[in-house]
Amino acid sequence: MSRFNKRAARAQPTSRVTSTGRVLRTYEGGRGHERDARSELFLLSVANFVSQHTFYETGTDRDTRFARLVRDLAVTDPAWTAGLLGWLRGEGNLRTASVVGAAEYVHARLEAGATDGPSNRQVIASVLRRPDEPGELLAYWTATYGRNVPKPVKRGVADAVRRLYSGKSLLKYDTASKGYRFGDILNLVHAAPDPDKPWQGELFRYALDRRHNPDTALPPASNRTLVAHRELMALPVDQRRAVVTSEGGAERLAAAGMTWEALAGWLQGPMDKEAWEAVIPSMGAMALVRNLRNFDQAGVSDEVAAQVAARISDPAEVARSRQFPFRYLAAYQHAPSLRWAYPLEQALGHSLANVPALPGRTLVLVDRSGSMFWSQLSDRSELNRADAAAIFGTALALRAKDADLVEFGTTSRRLTFGKGESVLKILGRFGDLGGTDTTSAVRAHYRGQDRVLIVTDEQYAHNRHGDPTRQVPADVPVYTWNLAGYRAGHGPSGKANRHTFGGLSDAAFRMVPLLESARDADWPWAA
Repeated sequence: MSRFNKRAARAQPTSRVTSTGRVLRTYEGGRGHERDARSELFLLSVANFVSQHTFYETGTDRDTRFARLVRDLAVTDPAWTAGLLGWLRGEGNLRTASVVGAAEYVHARLEAGATDGPSNRQVIASVLRRPDEPGELLAYWTATYGRNVPKPVKRGVADAVRRLYSGKSLLKYDTASKGYRFGDILNLVHAAPDPDKPWQGELFRYALDRRHNPDTALPPASNRTLVAHRELMALPVDQRRAVVTSEGGAERLAAAGMTWEALAGWLQGPMDKEAWEAVIPSMGAMALVRNLRNFDQAGVSDEVAAQVAARISDPAEVARSRQFPFRYLAAYQHAPSLRWAYPLEQALGHSLANVPALPGRTLVLVDRSGSMFWSQLSDRSELNRADAAAIFGTALALRAKDADLVEFGTTSRRLTFGKGESVLKILGRFGDLGGTDTTSAVRAHYRGQDRVLIVTDEQYAHNRHGDPTRQVPADVPVYTWNLAGYRAGHGPSGKANRHTFGGLSDAAFRMVPLLESARDADWPWAA
């Protein structure tokens, strides 16, 4: 009798977030599953806003665990760790975690005398993507390890400086509030100008002069942005508002690199309708999203509002801004005017471009327990993991051919929705359901669906029936999307139709159709 070579036999694909087989306890007392070091670091990284408290871990505890994992893997698996850090800052769009990780990576390898794998200089340069980040990295390094900055760090920062510094970036990021000004960084790392940017030599000299002799520093005549900005700053205060209201005022502000943050200080007066309408054309898409309430309060015209709406809902702008989907939910919740509702709905949809249209029947379970509500995603956000979970779960259900959307906590309930209905409208139906009984939710709502997706922090409570994934037949895939990055998971992962993803963007969902076509799923930066 044939045991394995049967018509119904299917390949069992593997994924990279892998359990070790060791049993731990979740913070709620359930039987948890330990993940290997790479998996633990990956899930913590993609859920980590550095120094932010969560329900079960303080910010210090999470930062310490993150640094320990990076330091260990930097020595034992440098190529993988360097790949994670570069991806984290790029597609992962997590600035602080990648900067901290790069500093810890380099310090650990210098301490261990390790020379294999990617160079320390390359790793530092790979995580510095915005002009203020060289200063961020140096500030972290000196606060943590003192003022003795090693050569690989200096050289990596210098590489980034050549790539990132320009007249506009100087105006936007070289401010008195920073501990490391552009001139300080140039003094420390001795960055030479990029040979392909002949203007950069004058810019660097101006940055140094601006830092040490601010009253007499003169911008290079070759840099039109800096010259135009100096001309605006030289205007008497009583003449400045006339620039804003004049024909061509918006173009003049843009040519001088005037940001909306700087405009109010320059005017030394309120950001009224005319001020906003003059600076809106040169604002970035996410700056527009963050200021919708201000536009309404100032009374910007319907014509200008239509231009803003077109910008924030443009697919190319959404892709270029690389913002997490929950940013649009925050804007929707705080913008008082209904004129922004549809553009924000469109923008949210564009930001969820990777959510697959799953065939067959799908059970989507969204964790709405207390631990998901307790902590904000970051100190700049009023949203929490419960909100993020609801966004992703709703998007999955709307895209699927036939989906059951369920929220769970101590209890659980099925949510009704119609095809083509607004994601933002459905989000209003979610509630706060107390504790965490994931296992009972799966048992109550699994009715032969073709797959189960659970969006959660994985900290389920003890249940006599075992972990949530055991409630589903072994031949049915169960996908867990972890939004918190805690150490113990609620079920096994990596093979046998049990897989865990993570993060605050929709990128992980690309793995679902990949795995269901019986292909192995690699790490995102190696796929």
